Amino acid sequence: MRSIWRTVDEKLGRRLARDIALVLVADGLVGVSFGAIAVSDGFPIWVPMLLSLFVFAGAAQFMFIGLVAAGGALVPAVLAGLVVNARHLPFGFAVADVLGSTLPRRAIGSHLMIDETVAFTLAQHDPARRRAAYWTCGVGLFGCWNVGVLLGSIAGTVITDTDAFGLDAAFPAVLLALVLPSLRDRRTFLAAAVGVAIALASTPFVPAGLPVLLALIGVAVVRPKAPAPAPIEAA
Repeated sequence: MRSIWRTVDEKLGRRLARDIALVLVADGLVGVSFGAIAVSDGFPIWVPMLLSLFVFAGAAQFMFIGLVAAGGALVPAVLAGLVVNARHLPFGFAVADVLGSTLPRRAIGSHLMIDETVAFTLAQHDPARRRAAYWTCGVGLFGCWNVGVLLGSIAGTVITDTDAFGLDAAFPAVLLALVLPSLRDRRTFLAAAVGVAIALASTPFVPAGLPVLLALIGVAVVRPKAPAPAPIEAA
């Protein structure tokens, strides 16, 4: 284990490796919360485990379980999850360079494409570090999330009040911690502010999941400056 961590540390750098490790722990706790909530709501253990293996998207999984537990039909719950996960379309364009060229590698990489892996990747500029951050975070999160869901599902058989632990609050807290460093850039901050305003304003009027997509308008409104044209030298 020590040699594996030393290899990861050499590729990522000590600070980035530490940040990824902290996110793995936090998301593992969120996985515990998801498993406990699902089982305490009456789902058999295999349901959250199956979702975690084949969906692997915390927001969509929480939404699916919440809608079905509240009495919603299966098809609308699936569609709501698909709407929430539609944000992965722009994610795919942003990190396409790290997924590899072969079909199996791109399929596996696409399955590991979640908010945290994309955030860590976009924060890197060196191609090698981008690949290392994406795959280290993705594989690590897949393992920690599924182990957490299994432990939470087992705990959910004996815990009746999962809200008392408040573990679900770790999910938005992790995402906020990831984006905070990027907000130092003025244009990024303005784009985020416009997106937040649009999401908050549209939440009471549109179905769940759509406010997140509408928030992408902030990126279009605050466009990056076009590079200045190169000076023409006299012949």
